[in-house]
Amino acid sequence: VQLQASGGGLVQAGGSLRLSCAASGSLWAIDTMGWYRQTPGNQRQLVASVAGGGSTDYGDSVKGRFSVSRDNGEKTVWLQMNSLEPVDTGVYYCNVRMDNLAPFFGTNYWGKGTQVTVSS
Repeated sequence: VQLQASGGGLVQAGGSLRLSCAASGSLWAIDTMGWYRQTPGNQRQLVASVAGGGSTDYGDSVKGRFSVSRDNGEKTVWLQMNSLEPVDTGVYYCNVRMDNLAPFFGTNYWGKGTQVTVSS
């Protein structure tokens, strides 16, 4: 599975950005799609994810401000980020988790990361 992310950039606090990530390859086995954020010296943390059935999960700090969605047909996931704050700054990684069946057994795939910088 290959992931191509786009949409990062520099924005002022209070502004909005929209990230997108398109998957290619073994699309039939994709389960959950989402986004993680990493800042220097820290591990990647969940921002938002959406399962194939539509259920979503959000990191506590982004609830009410960010929205994740996906197109199951095209295997694309979007992250709409509103009311951005400087603490949202980081590298955002697109993530795909495959289903638990053979041959992938729940393997995670990652995109290259896109920088989001929120200035105060």
